[in-house]
Amino acid sequence: MHDSAGSNSPATLSYGGAPLTALVVLRMLIGWHFLYEGLVKFLNPYWTSALFLSESQGIFSSFFTWLVTDPTRLAGVDFLVKWGLVLIGLGLIAGVLTRIATCAGLVLLLLFYLCNPPFPGLSYSVPMEGAYLIVNRTLIEAAALGVLWYFPTGQIIGLDRLIFRGRGTTDEDDS
Repeated sequence: MHDSAGSNSPATLSYGGAPLTALVVLRMLIGWHFLYEGLVKFLNPYWTSALFLSESQGIFSSFFTWLVTDPTRLAGVDFLVKWGLVLIGLGLIAGVLTRIATCAGLVLLLLFYLCNPPFPGLSYSVPMEGAYLIVNRTLIEAAALGVLWYFPTGQIIGLDRLIFRGRGTTDEDDS
């Protein structure tokens, strides 16, 4: 719902009941997916993003393949991916710094999508889960995070409510 001024900024949207529950569940499910993917990468001592990056056929493929050419750079990317997934997941699940976690998750997913897009004529050595044509689960999850951007549920159900109570500012105001 919009406020009387008709603004649709996150701070002026109000929602509750079933819509709020659905949005919080969506936030937590996406958070669980991020957390799980990060933990799996931490627990596998052989995991690296090298194959994923080296197979890039997207618009920025030269950048992604360049990341693989230096072991130090690749180690940095692996570190950022693992920790990024875990921290984004925890932020979304707990509703802490939800706007930051949502934005970081959206950026990470779009980078994954741009690295290996499911476009016609492109093939990869690691098979995809299904037969995708432009739209895959990465893009869908990014779109869901885009929706959550406009509904900062952490202010209502999450640690953001406790962290920013009475301060007059939230992480949402800073974005």
